[in-house]
Amino acid sequence: MKKIAYTWTIILVAVQLSFAGGPWTKTKGKYYIKLSQWWTIFDQHYTDTGLIDPNVTTGVFNTSIFLEYGITNRLTGVVNAPFLSRNYMNNIRSGTTGELIIPGAAVNGLGDIDLILKYGLSTSSVPVSVSIGFGIPTGITAGGSQENLQTGDGEFNQFIQFDAGTGFQISPKVPAYISAYTGLNNRTNGFSDEFRYGLEFGVGLLNQKLWLNTKLTSVESFKNGDTAETATSTSIFANNTEFLSIGLEANYYVTERLGVSIGTATAIRGEIIAAAPSYSIGVFYDFK
Repeated sequence: MKKIAYTWTIILVAVQLSFAGGPWTKTKGKYYIKLSQWWTIFDQHYTDTGLIDPNVTTGVFNTSIFLEYGITNRLTGVVNAPFLSRNYMNNIRSGTTGELIIPGAAVNGLGDIDLILKYGLSTSSVPVSVSIGFGIPTGITAGGSQENLQTGDGEFNQFIQFDAGTGFQISPKVPAYISAYTGLNNRTNGFSDEFRYGLEFGVGLLNQKLWLNTKLTSVESFKNGDTAETATSTSIFANNTEFLSIGLEANYYVTERLGVSIGTATAIRGEIIAAAPSYSIGVFYDFK
C-alpha cells in the first residue's frame, strides 16, 4: 500500500525560488526577518502529461522563519527554516460501499532548510547579483502508517541563480521595480535537475507603506533522474516536476519597520504538481 502513487509536489518550490528578493543585497549589519504561515489543501493534481486528476484530499502547512542579513554591503546571507511542517491526508473510502480502505494520517516535524549566499556583482542602476544556495534535507521522508507522508524530500540540492532588476517611478509618489532571475538546481538521490526562471513586478502605494507585487515563476525539469517509481516519494515531493506559477503578494508597513504580509500563488500549467492555490500570511521586521 505504500506505493499508492501520490506522485505530486506542492508549489513549495515556487516559495523557495523567491527567497533572495531580487538582485538587491542588504547593507552591512542590516537585516529582514519574517515569521510566516504557508499552506495548501488540494483534491486534484496535474499528471505527468499535464492533465488534471482527482486525489484524496491532502494538506501541507509550513510555519517558517526567513532571515536576510547583510554580511557586507555586497554579500547577504539568507536562511529559510520551516521549523514546523505538517502533512496530512484524509480517509480513503470505497466509492461504492463507503468502506474505509485506508485511514487518514498526519505527520508533523521540521521541514527542509535552505541556506543561501547572495553577492552583488553590480551596483549600477540595473544591479545584478548571483546566489548560491543549498537545500538541507532536514525534513521527514517517510511518516504515517503507510509511510507516504513527508515534510522533506530527502535529497541535498545545490542551486545557482542570477538576478537583475531596476527601480523606477510610475509617478512622483508611486515607486516601482521590476526584476528577473534564471538559474539551475542540481538535485541528488536520483531526482532530476531543474532549470528555473522568473519575473517580478512591484509597486509602492500610500507613501510606500503598502507594497504590491506579482511574480511569475517557472521550473522546467531536465528529466535526467531515476524513474518516479524508484526515485520519488509516495507523498508530496515528486520527481520530474514542472510548473508555471503566478503569485500575488501584499506587504503593509504598520510602522517604519514592522509590517504584515498576505499572498497567494497557483500553477497555471504543471506536471506532477498540485492543481490548487497556496496561501501565506506573515509578520516581518525590516531593519533597513
